[in-house]
This record gives sequence, structure tokens and C-alpha cells, in this order.
Amino acid sequence: MPSERVVMVAAVAENGVIGNGPDIPWKIPGEQAEFKAITMGHTLVMGRTTFESIGRPLPGRTTVVLTKDKTWSYDGVLVAHDIDSALALAAGEQGDTVIAGGAQVYEAALPFATEQVITRVHLEPVGDVVYPPFDETEWVETKREPHEAYDRVFLSRRE
Repeated sequence: MPSERVVMVAAVAENGVIGNGPDIPWKIPGEQAEFKAITMGHTLVMGRTTFESIGRPLPGRTTVVLTKDKTWSYDGVLVAHDIDSALALAAGEQGDTVIAGGAQVYEAALPFATEQVITRVHLEPVGDVVYPPFDETEWVETKREPHEAYDRVFLSRRE
């Protein structure tokens, strides 16, 4: 069973882009520090490609890597091969379950998500990785933090 809170955290451009290959197609000062603050003390669930683009487990957080490769492993991370297993592993770890990408993991986790924290980046970059569409009527905005280059939007699933 997933932990009570399954929070999807993503930076999404106005055109839906979240990545260009393994790269984030923007650099916004302070945005990654805010990601750290939001996720510290929680358990991150991410795909193998996302993990490999980071290159290591992030300090102060448990990492669950979702991969189809049954032989893949990395010291200091938990490995799952489907979303149900990943959420079950995360539920047994510290804090909330935080979905941290990429697109396939966001899409698989969306039905289980109780909250989303979306950094709505005020750009329309070229990219080949997009955030999955979702029915906005199923979500209520609980908080918004406007910044010059983006708005951080907190959403909770309607009950």
C-alpha cells in the first residue's frame, strides 16, 4: 500500500515540456534548492533515466528507482520493477512518497497521487519529454507561490 500522501513534484513548462532527453531545458536560480526543501526527509520514486541523470542518491532522502531492467542495481537505492512495487517500497520508508519523474513514472503514479506540486515555468522550450495530462477538475489549488520565472502551484485531489 502506498503511504497516505503520494506527491508528484515536477517543473513543467507552459507547453508541457519537462525535459529534453535526459536534460532539463532551463536553468532557474534557486528552483533546485526549492525542490530540495520540498523533498528533504521523504522518499523519492523516480525512473532509472532520471536517477542516472542525477548520478547519485540525493542526501537526506530515500530513493526508489523504477526500472524494467531486472539486473540493474545501485548502492544506496531501492529498486522496483513496476509502480505498485515502487509505491509499496516507498510506503515502508521515511516521510511521504514523492514522485520525481520522468514522464513514464509520472503517468504511472498519477492515479495514486494525492497531491501535486507543480513548478509552472514561464517558458516554452524545445523538449521531447512532457508531463502527463490530467483532469484539472479532479484537483483543487491549495496554494500558489508566484516567482518571476515560474509559479509553484500546490494541488490536492478532490475527495
